[in-house]
This record gives sequence, C-alpha cells and structure tokens, in this order.
Amino acid sequence: MPGGRLTQQERQQIALGLADGLAYAEIARRLDRPTSTITREVMRNGGPASYRADLAHRATERRAHRRRPATPRTPEALPQAHGRDPEAVREYEEAFTTVLMQSGLPKMMARVLSCLYLTDSGSLTAAELVQRLQVSPASISKAITFLDGQGLARRERDERRRERYVVDDDVWYQAMVASARANAQVIETARKGVSILGHGTPAGTRMENIARFLDFVSESMTRAAEQARAVLHTRPEPPQESSG
Repeated sequence: MPGGRLTQQERQQIALGLADGLAYAEIARRLDRPTSTITREVMRNGGPASYRADLAHRATERRAHRRRPATPRTPEALPQAHGRDPEAVREYEEAFTTVLMQSGLPKMMARVLSCLYLTDSGSLTAAELVQRLQVSPASISKAITFLDGQGLARRERDERRRERYVVDDDVWYQAMVASARANAQVIETARKGVSILGHGTPAGTRMENIARFLDFVSESMTRAAEQARAVLHTRPEPPQESSG
C-alpha cells in the first residue's frame, strides 16, 4: 500500500470518483489507499460537493510550506484494552468523526463526541480529552457546552470532585427529546406568524404547514424514542423454572 502524501493525479482520481458518486471506500480501493486517507482529504478540502483536485493540491502545498520544522505532533495510538489494534481504533475514530460531521456536527464537537463514544467507560475528564485530542482546554469546554445543550453528552462529578463528561445508553434518547423541544419553539413561532401574515394567505399557509409538519414529526419522534428506550433498556426476565 503506497504511503506518503497524495499526488496531484490521485487527487484528480478522487474528484472523478466523487463526480461518479463513488463511496470513499471504493475510491480508496482504486487508489490502494486507506479509506480514512480519502475521507480526511475530502473533508479537509470542501467536502464531497465542493472538492476540487487542483485547489486541494495547492492548499496542501501551502500548508507544507508554512509548516515549521518540528517534532511531528500526531495523535498517539493509545494502548487499547481487550486486545484491540491501536492503529485500527485510531483510524476508526477518524472515520466515525467524519460521519458525525456529515450528520451536521461541527468538527471539534464531532471529535470530542467520537472520543467519548469509543472509550469503554464512556467518560473522560477535560484533561484527558485535551491529551487525547491535542487541543486546548478552551476548545474542549466549548465543545462540551454545545454537546450538553444538544443532549449528546452530560457533566458529572467523580469521587475526586473532577468534572467528567459522559455519554451513556440514554444519550440518543436525550438528544431526540432535546431536538423535539427545539422543534416546539419553531412550531410556536410559526403559528404566531400565521396570525400576523393572515390565515389563508400563501405566506400564512406556508407557516401553518411548517407548524403542522414539525408538530407531527416531533410527536412521532418522541413517542418512538420512549418506546425504543423502554424496549432496548429493559433486560429480559430470566425464565422461571416450571414446578414439578
């Protein structure tokens, strides 16, 4: 498998593959490169809809030119439990982060959330996140504030009174409930707009349709989240022995 930086010809092949609607994994297979390399290259240079081979190549050259000689500062492949391959885990973390970014999360928030998800404890301190991600404490604080507000992570104190950031089995339930609450604000505002714009007018009808649609979706989403939590988080009772 070839190593080193992508060549201009490889970037042109990436652009052609994206134009043909190929998945990152297929483009990587054709270039004999890791999928994470292709994913990182595309997301760093505008995403699949805006990727341009010549612009990406020039941007890479500029970054290399600006970079001062120093000891390479790359995220360490941390020792892993359960016999996991540290390098495979690191590459998977990059891929999972990219998926979270494509779902709409900003990059730093996606990196923090991915890091939390992929720890067995589902819990890290700010200092541990700073060490793992090689970013500033301010970046971690900003990311956690965002994730906490979205219901995607929560804060708690451990036995040493340190603040820890946690994800658990309830995280997606809490996120869906938070999303439903956000929709409720849009619904209320949209319905106020109907009275101002006028019932039956094109603009008023549009706002009413927005409110009705989001109301239906939010109610269905909340009901489905409640049902899923009840089913998935309920442990089956052990079978009872039949008497004699």
